Amino acid sequence: MEEIIKLDEVDKYNKFFGLETRHPLVSVVDLSKATRWPEHFRINYWVYALFLKDTRCGDIMYGRQSYDYQDGTIVSFAPGQVVETEMSQNTRPNAHGILFHPDLIRGTALGQEIRNYSFFSYETREALHLSEEERQTVMDCLYKIEAELKHGIDKHSRRLITANIGLLLDYCMRFYERQFTTREEVNKDIIVRFERLLDDYFDSEAPLQEGLPTVKYFADKVFLSANYFGDMIRKQTGQTASEYIQNKLIERAKESLLSTDKTTSEIAYGLGFQYPQHLSRMFKRVTGCTPNEFRSRK
Repeated sequence: MEEIIKLDEVDKYNKFFGLETRHPLVSVVDLSKATRWPEHFRINYWVYALFLKDTRCGDIMYGRQSYDYQDGTIVSFAPGQVVETEMSQNTRPNAHGILFHPDLIRGTALGQEIRNYSFFSYETREALHLSEEERQTVMDCLYKIEAELKHGIDKHSRRLITANIGLLLDYCMRFYERQFTTREEVNKDIIVRFERLLDDYFDSEAPLQEGLPTVKYFADKVFLSANYFGDMIRKQTGQTASEYIQNKLIERAKESLLSTDKTTSEIAYGLGFQYPQHLSRMFKRVTGCTPNEFRSRK
């Protein structure tokens, strides 16, 4: 069985590719300067990593599918992800990127906000495709961080480095939102599928067997990560995916209350609730009245 490289130190990555390490917790990398490049490897990331691919120099696998990437594409990984890479034969890698250890941002403003950068948990077919202008913006951010690393460590280093990393990640968030907009037609098709999948779920025995549906369940059905799927739903509908599911639950509950003689408990169990009172609380929070009060109004 092939060994998985546990990447828990920035220096391990640099040594793997024959690159220089200037700081123990962060590194700006230029893979065109790599002195070694294995053809096939698997990495278990224990650091944050973000790469701008300048050319297609290999196939990246996360889970069981390939990343959708091309020239001028960003891919990113968070601690806990295992990534497999197959390098093209006789082709040198050509990419720029940054790796930083969680300890670098611990206790900083960036450390408190890192979970907001949901693209770190995007998985397959979800890479960020950049225009030339956007690519230059990303490169400018990397140059600023690299310049700070070359300056040498002093009492200002950590704050300046983390601030510039935050700036880079903010730009990536902006570019992803732009990508959601430019792919609006494709995303609308996914919304239609999501609606159909929701109906199919509640029309089947799934609620009784599986319980309440989750965002991950539907994301898997459309071959997207839960984070990417959730961000896309919010961008398209103004609701989170969880709110969208909740609204469907309330719609279904209203239909049953008005068109059947089922008790609130029977309706709750039929929708996947483990406890009837959970439906009652959700129903009152959303509609302002209890299920029984709603039924009495018909």
